[in-house]
Amino acid sequence: MAHQRPTHDLTPEQSIEALREELRHHEYLYYVLDEPVWTDAQYDARMNQLRALEAEHPELVTADSPTQRVGGKPKEGFAKVAHSRPMLSLDNAYDEAELRAWAERVAGGLALGEAVRYVCELKLDGLSLALQYEAGRRGVAVLKTGLTRGDGAIGEDVTTNVRTIRSVPLHVSAEALARAGLSQRFEVRGEVVLPQKAFERMNAEREAQGLGPAANPRNAAAGTIRTLEPNIVAQRRLEFFAYFLLRGLDAGEAAGEPVLGSQSEALQALREAGFLVNPHARTVESIEAVLGFIAEADAMRDGLPYEIDGVVIKVDAVAQQRRLGFTGKAPRWAIAYKFPARAGVTRLEDVLFQVGRTGKVTPVAVLAPVSIGGTTVTRATLHNPDEIVRLGVRMDDFVSVERGGDVIPKITEVVADAKHPRGEREIVFPTHCPRCGEALVREVGEVDLRCVNVSCPARLEEELRHFASRGVMNIEGLGEVMVAQLLGHTLAEQEVRSPEDAEAEVDAAEEPTRRALVHSIADVYKLTKDELLTLERVGEKTADALLEQIERSKKQPLQRVLLGLGIRHVGERTAQALAEEFGSMDALMEATEEELTRVNDIGPKVAATVREFFSNVRNRKLVERLRGYGLTFTAERKVRGTTLSGLTFVLTGTLPTLTRDEAKELIEAAGGKVSGSVSKKTSYVVAGEEAGSKLEKAEQLGVAVLDEAGLLAMLG
Repeated sequence: MAHQRPTHDLTPEQSIEALREELRHHEYLYYVLDEPVWTDAQYDARMNQLRALEAEHPELVTADSPTQRVGGKPKEGFAKVAHSRPMLSLDNAYDEAELRAWAERVAGGLALGEAVRYVCELKLDGLSLALQYEAGRRGVAVLKTGLTRGDGAIGEDVTTNVRTIRSVPLHVSAEALARAGLSQRFEVRGEVVLPQKAFERMNAEREAQGLGPAANPRNAAAGTIRTLEPNIVAQRRLEFFAYFLLRGLDAGEAAGEPVLGSQSEALQALREAGFLVNPHARTVESIEAVLGFIAEADAMRDGLPYEIDGVVIKVDAVAQQRRLGFTGKAPRWAIAYKFPARAGVTRLEDVLFQVGRTGKVTPVAVLAPVSIGGTTVTRATLHNPDEIVRLGVRMDDFVSVERGGDVIPKITEVVADAKHPRGEREIVFPTHCPRCGEALVREVGEVDLRCVNVSCPARLEEELRHFASRGVMNIEGLGEVMVAQLLGHTLAEQEVRSPEDAEAEVDAAEEPTRRALVHSIADVYKLTKDELLTLERVGEKTADALLEQIERSKKQPLQRVLLGLGIRHVGERTAQALAEEFGSMDALMEATEEELTRVNDIGPKVAATVREFFSNVRNRKLVERLRGYGLTFTAERKVRGTTLSGLTFVLTGTLPTLTRDEAKELIEAAGGKVSGSVSKKTSYVVAGEEAGSKLEKAEQLGVAVLDEAGLLAMLG
């Protein structure tokens, strides 16, 4: 046991600080190094001693004390906080060829023959978190904020829950900061996971309480970190693995930038600072060595105490990372290699048909339960009628089911042998909507059948869920159960569904047994407290909280409102581009297809669906109702010049002073477009050092070629 300083000759403040340091040291030994020295009884005795002293001297209690890991619950859910820099997702590779192609793109973005080192890390299957530290007393750093990834730009403040995770330091000593080469203000990003044993224990407790088991550790971890009861979070024993080290918010424009010169140095600094860093990380010199690490990781997968679903590969040198830059959604200097999907064989018992918010009818296979990668699977998507024909699948067939990169499992083939006889009943796709009875139609050039009845109750249910979701209008409390009740269904008519199966589940509820309170997304804004109180299990607090969330959603920006309208082919980035380009709902509603296609990244197909949506009388009435309820209908218009209007550019090679992202931004700000490929429609190719096949194609097609100086000259 570590030597304990005598406390009889110390002041209360010194005694308290001595106990805190001792407890922090043993927390580090237990939760980070996995080398416990104290027994639980010894730890509890010291903790009780500290609590007693702090109770006698409440003025000495500090936020970074070990006694403060579990505090009060958040008063009103979780506040939204902007990240220091976006938390982007990674592009994926699913085989060796895709990984090698990524490595070739990395090499193409750097100087010819330039050496590249890679850092390989296990891809933990959990929830991303950002932890921000600030200066505390006596040169220490203390945890200030813990944020979820959220939509990448804005996360949820879950600090109260993060404080309960024992592998998250509440306090980093001055000595540890010095060893790591850190200032008192910095940011750490990493992954929260629920260990397999903790997951099994949690499910055993849920079953003892008569509750259904959680689908998998990833969903359980995500649900745990967002619960409003910190005591529950503490009991789940989540773990936080750190993998990024960034500059703090006091760094001005450099906030969120890497602190050190390489990823491998950052991992070592995190270890020195007392963070839990996954031990299975390696720096290598070649893609062959990366593939070797991937093979080792796949082999150790089942023996790890937590779930992984692949390997993350990052270019080690930060200087090279900066030169490689980012695409619109992911860094070019990192990629996630996903392990092959896990599969199982089971019997197809039935096929149900789900109607989505756009009217698309999706066949969903009902399967005899099968365990795949530790998760029990009972549903799988069959995509569309053509896929059923391609597979040749029939009722009662035995099928191979995969859980891959998709949340919803999929059927990959029919298994037919002596042990797996073929079924005899053909799968009959409906000719009419299974919910409203309208005839289904297949649009020219599409494989999907759709219900075109805009009043179809199934479509409305999905529209409401989409509208209220976190990435859209973010109306907490307007979830699956509440939506069903608003549409007139009782709780008895609703099935309990696991998070994994939520998207694949088919709502087989009967016709509503009471009057619906909502008939369109606009009706959400006319709900009253008295109406909500007529619903099952809705009391005054629940009703007040939901109405407050609905009122707060009116402040969501125009791009979120556009996303909430559910216009086909309009996702988050397209909605943002439309809001920035037109600046108001009115301008967008009157825009022609030609005007829409002038917006970057919007082609004829998207322009046609946007125009079609706003040409519909019903949709325009819906928009006017939303206007009447006070939703945001204007945005700050992104001012673009006209210098390069009507011109299309392709960037290739390494420019002397500009990154590709910087050059793209300059071109678009001047009214031009940037394309990823060279064609006869390309106006100019901007070529730097080590320009490759794009330059060759430009020369073949006679497309004008500029260097960086030529581009800057055109920009004036």
